Amino acid sequence: MTAQPPDVDTVAALVADAAAAPSLHNAQPWAFRYLRDTGVLRLYADLERALPRTDPDNRGLHLGCGAALFNLRVAAAAAGLAPLVRLLPEPAGPEFLAELRLCGTGAPDGELARLSPAVHRRHSSRFPFRDETLPTAVRETLRDAALAEGAQLLFPGEWHVQSILELVSDAEGREAQAPDVREETAHWAHTGPSGGAGAVDGITAEAFGPRQRRSSVPVRDFAVGRPLPGRGWALFERRPNIALLGTAHDRPADWLSAGQALERVLLRATVDGLVASVTSQPLEWPEIRWAVRDPLSAMGHVQMVIRLGHGPEGPASPRRPVAELLDVR
Repeated sequence: MTAQPPDVDTVAALVADAAAAPSLHNAQPWAFRYLRDTGVLRLYADLERALPRTDPDNRGLHLGCGAALFNLRVAAAAAGLAPLVRLLPEPAGPEFLAELRLCGTGAPDGELARLSPAVHRRHSSRFPFRDETLPTAVRETLRDAALAEGAQLLFPGEWHVQSILELVSDAEGREAQAPDVREETAHWAHTGPSGGAGAVDGITAEAFGPRQRRSSVPVRDFAVGRPLPGRGWALFERRPNIALLGTAHDRPADWLSAGQALERVLLRATVDGLVASVTSQPLEWPEIRWAVRDPLSAMGHVQMVIRLGHGPEGPASPRRPVAELLDVR
């Protein structure tokens, strides 16, 4: 607990943890500014890293930035800080997403601090998982994690999971017929080893995972029809554990909350020994996004489709250096 502004090295470490968050196509669309005299750390959207074809409303961008914000909160708690957080503090500046006053004198959040070891262990896994159902207690823990950030996590029934798989297939077909979307995906999905020399963003070929012998899980194929030497085929689980993360409303503030909820769920899952992959493919097409939600649930808007289970951990994705992300004033 301190009323003194943290030093720049401490803040740089916080930003490094924030930058470990997942983002659409691993574009890492965030930037940070530290006002050292007041101890305020600001989070901005880096609109140069937006995906205008895949994410024209910047919904996915806000989810990624929300996930980075949650990692910041976790890192701050682990460092003994109790920041005061404000979302969207200036309506006139939509790229200014949040600020954290790091000089708060309250007690650090112990529950958040306990998630800290998972921040750099969490990686998307696009590999086959074991074909087994998640225990009820684990599902409840993950539901509580989403609820703590103002979102809802729903585990749909078998018929709904099948419907989601069909919608993912529909979205893949639409993407195949949209050259601009395919081109944007190809820009961020690198088919060379480790994404090529010096890659700091995007999806590397090692992270694509194998092709599916049957379309049984909602895993995006980042090859986008491009040849990938050495990439094999595999059988994935027949009954995947699918969760829908959603919010009551669908505004930028809701997207930021959903991003924080997403990362809290993923870190909690990592702590519990689970691996996960996420996809927004059927949510990127307004004409089919509505069909992803369960009409019998109170969830107003689905923000992400999550696949959970036990299986191999995915490889670490490249990350931009903190020096590119943090501006100190």
